[in-house]
Amino acid sequence: MATVTPAKAASRIEDEPGSGGRTTQKSPYPYWFLVPGGLIFAVFFLVPSVMAFYFSLTRWTLFDQEFIGFDNYVQFFREPALASGLWHTVVYAGVTSGLKVVLGMALAVLLTGPIIGRGFLRSVAFFPVLVSTIGVGLTFQVLMHPTKGVINQALDLIGVTGPAWLVDPSWALLSVALVDVWQGVGLATVIYMAGILSIPGEYFEAAKVDGAGAWHRFRHVTLPLAKPATISVIILSLIGGLRKFDLIWAMTKGGPGFTSDVMASVVYKQYQAGFYGLSTAGNVVLFLLVIVLVLPLFWFFNRREETR
Repeated sequence: MATVTPAKAASRIEDEPGSGGRTTQKSPYPYWFLVPGGLIFAVFFLVPSVMAFYFSLTRWTLFDQEFIGFDNYVQFFREPALASGLWHTVVYAGVTSGLKVVLGMALAVLLTGPIIGRGFLRSVAFFPVLVSTIGVGLTFQVLMHPTKGVINQALDLIGVTGPAWLVDPSWALLSVALVDVWQGVGLATVIYMAGILSIPGEYFEAAKVDGAGAWHRFRHVTLPLAKPATISVIILSLIGGLRKFDLIWAMTKGGPGFTSDVMASVVYKQYQAGFYGLSTAGNVVLFLLVIVLVLPLFWFFNRREETR
């Protein structure tokens, strides 16, 4: 038996059967393609993340800093307004994510079926995604005015008294969430449409031959085979809901009071007030919240897919 020297082991040169005696060498060259991406990831993600965690442990300004340990985090969770922002963030993300899944699936089933003007309706469903979020917020701020808004005036015509959407503390956060769903459901619809159209037509034909109606075809064919699209919609909408700021700030600025404040708006307000260390701690809490909620969910869905 031939001995393999360390030099041969390092070079990884081997003879391939049928190659005419030619030798192939595994070159490390392709790994160099990872270096630019790794540097960009380190410079723009890893380094700022580490610095943000450090500055969350300090009381800092642009000119000096003082290490205070976890005092910022203690103060963060002791402040009722700050702690309520954490709860509002979870509620907002849950409501928007759930509605986008349900409405996105319903619209996708409708827009992949044999309906008149299907191409035009698909464009209409996706159009709100293309509109500026700030523009959407300012527009619906006018439309949802308690007395002069078009929405409440339309409800009055059918004998329904509309709520004070953005003024009533019990409605403010939900009102912004509904506008968020209106703007973002188009993206969920496109993802679901891609998932449904990728299902082979033989499955639907076989279900029809077996006598399955529209509901049974949806339940036993469309719903399970479009599961990858459902996972994508849940993860993307949940991350977007947890990080939402621009729409909430444009419509309510966290008001009335603190009833529609979420983590991002709380962090912004603390930064405006000059509490830089406290706002940095809030950013770290938001970052950890996204990881704690999204990563286990992503792992759970992928594990279920692998066990099938």
